[in-house]
Parts: sequence; structure tokens; C-alpha cells
Amino acid sequence: MQTTRPAAAQTTPPGAEQAPSRAVRGLGRHTLALPSLGWTVLFFVAPLVLLVLYSFGTRNVLTYEVEFGWTLQNYSDVWHGLYIDALLRSLALSAAATFACLLIGFPVAYTIARAGRRMQLVLLLLVMVPFWTSFVVRTYGVFNVIGDRGPLQQLLKALGLVGGDIHLLFTPVGVGIGIVYTYLPLMILPLYVALERIDPALLEAASDLGARPVRTLLRVIVPLALPGIVGGCVLVGIPATGEYVIPQILGGGKTLMIGNVIADQFLEIGDFPFGAALAMVLTAIVMAILLLVRARADRGETVTS
Repeated sequence: MQTTRPAAAQTTPPGAEQAPSRAVRGLGRHTLALPSLGWTVLFFVAPLVLLVLYSFGTRNVLTYEVEFGWTLQNYSDVWHGLYIDALLRSLALSAAATFACLLIGFPVAYTIARAGRRMQLVLLLLVMVPFWTSFVVRTYGVFNVIGDRGPLQQLLKALGLVGGDIHLLFTPVGVGIGIVYTYLPLMILPLYVALERIDPALLEAASDLGARPVRTLLRVIVPLALPGIVGGCVLVGIPATGEYVIPQILGGGKTLMIGNVIADQFLEIGDFPFGAALAMVLTAIVMAILLLVRARADRGETVTS
């Protein structure tokens, strides 16, 4: 009796059939990222590259045309007179406003985080309501509040805190008040997210172990809220450093920040190479601050973990 040998079954390595599908899925993910990547390249990378190129050029004083001689003179001029003063003033006002936002925003965010669910929604809505109004309109609102014989001055007089008239408009203090008012919600929101995640049992445990409220704040709440603190300081400090509208309105041309100086170089004077050099110096300083803050935050997370 003749028997036939069964044909050898064709076996495929495990995962061979899944490889094409994985490749297709990976291609799909990359395809979905193309619009955002193109947007980033077109409106962020390309302008930044143009600024770098222009910063090494020169302006012809006769034709006002830009000539690319690849000089470093623009960068050396940044550190003279008016420009370095505006840069230092911007950094000082940004740091002071960020610190003020942190001092004001931390208790507000903590109150929201410890409120009931319905009250949280109401308080968060009140924090976000200013964003529904135009940035310029809000700045002019601050202009009226802190102006001579404005509501703020009348309130301080009624409380007996000041005896005579105070002048906040067109001063660094007035510009700082405008920055704090405008960017305070950007400090409160990340602080709220970090504080809301803290387990109340940790605070009860600290109290049971004899920690006083101040010690609990410094040793438990602040370390756990560090990501929110860092995020809020970045969201406030970075845009405040290059602020243009607030010093233009509340400073009245008397309190120049680096954003106003850069705008004047492009719009009024027409010196594109020097304006680009100023912008690149500001960008480099901001990036250095970001890297420093990031390194400190990573170090803090490593220590707490």
C-alpha cells in the first residue's frame, strides 16, 4: 500500500505577519505629525533662521539695504548704553513680576485646590474670565485703575496708606503691576494642578507628627508643588521678559523694555541686522534661563524621590 507523504506545512516566523502592519501604523503616526511639523518649521524655525542670518549683516546707511558681510559688530553693540540698560531692566522687571505672581498665586491656587468640587469650578472660571477679554483692552483697564486719581490711589488714601498723590503711570512700578495682573492666571493654573494632586492624608500625617503649618508648607507642600512652581514661573517669566504692549501703554515710552527696543529697530529705525542681534541675544538669555531652571527642577525631583 502506497502512502503519500504530507506536504510540509509552511511556517512563518512569529511576528512576520505583524511587521507590515506595524510599519503601516508607524507611517500613519508620522503622517499625522506632518501638519504640525510643517507649521512649526514655517512659523518658528524659518523666522529664527532668518533672524540668525540678518544678525550677521549690516545696513547700508545710504540705501538702507541689508548687506551680508558676516560681521559680529551688531552683537558687540548690544552691550552698550541704552540697549544693555533696557535688557537689564527687562530681566529685573520680569523676575520681580514673576516672584510677585508666585506670592499672590500660591495661596489662591491652594485655596482653589482645597475647595469643594463645585466651588473649584466657580473659582477656576473666575481666574480664566480675564482671558475672554482682549489683551490690549485689559491693559488699558489697568491704565485707568493705576492712573492719577484712579481707583487704586483713592483706595490707598481711604485706607490711610498714602498721604498725597502717587504716580504709578509711566514708571517701572506701573509696568510691573500691569505684568502681574496680566500674567497672574498663568501662574495660578499650573500651581492649582500641582496642589490639587497632593494627597490630603500627607498633610494630616505631617500634623499628627507634630509639624506646624509653616513647617508643613515648607517641607511637604512646596516640594510636592515644585513642578507647578517651575511651570508657572516659566509661563510668566519668559513672555514677561520680552513684553511689548504693557510697557508701551503703561510705560508711555519712559520705561523701555527690550521688546520695545527691538520693535523700534525694526519698525522705526529700519536697522534689521541690529534688531535681529538684539532678538537673538534675548533668545539666548531666555534659553539659558530655561536650561538652568530645568536642571534645578530635575535635581529637586531626584532629591525628593
